[in-house]
Amino acid sequence: MPSDLAALRGEPSYVWREGQERRLAMLARHARLDGALVLEAGGGIGMYASQIARRYTARVALFDIEEARIHQARHETPLSAVAAAEALPYPDQTFDTILSHEVIEHVQDDRLALREMARVLKAGGRAVIFCPNRWYPFETHGHYWRGRYHFGNTPLINYLPDALRNRLAPHVRAYTRRSLLALLDGLPLRLIHHERIYGGYDNLIVRLGAPARRLRDALYRLEGTPFDAWGLSHLLVVERT
Repeated sequence: MPSDLAALRGEPSYVWREGQERRLAMLARHARLDGALVLEAGGGIGMYASQIARRYTARVALFDIEEARIHQARHETPLSAVAAAEALPYPDQTFDTILSHEVIEHVQDDRLALREMARVLKAGGRAVIFCPNRWYPFETHGHYWRGRYHFGNTPLINYLPDALRNRLAPHVRAYTRRSLLALLDGLPLRLIHHERIYGGYDNLIVRLGAPARRLRDALYRLEGTPFDAWGLSHLLVVERT
């Protein structure tokens, strides 16, 4: 069931499954973790932060705007702070690596959030950002209809013109490749890698078993081809210059 914050903040990871495992591997492939000072940006209850700390020789910090989530995250990630992505409580050039996992679509000012990430990254440090792909066939954050929020996957909302799309989903953004890369304009960040990826579909696999797993694996094989245009998320890797 969705939490009371589902419309406003999205839902963080509550359990660790294959989808999260795959994304952690992507983070490790593109950014330094061993011996690094790592920040999980908008980390919710700290699922990724706790896994990074367990597996790597990393010091891990986390922030989230919701105090209740930070209270829970501190059980395994003591360096957790209540903060907004647009005003980070860290000195310039503090972190070697930043993970922003499905967060920037929820913040009030995504450009300012990226600017703050750039500010607190060390020179040569990397930010690994996952965020929604506009052309995925479903809006996964629910929608509003006649003033009421409806949780769940809604087909084709993101295919509508902005004026209509933003009336149905005013609470969340979805990015094209062009709109995502435009956020980097004027920032001291160098593009290292971009791709679109499909989801883990772990809930579907729990319900349907092997057929859903085969479908997921088939979608993974589309990554890196023109058919990744319909992937669930962008994976963006940038480096502080």
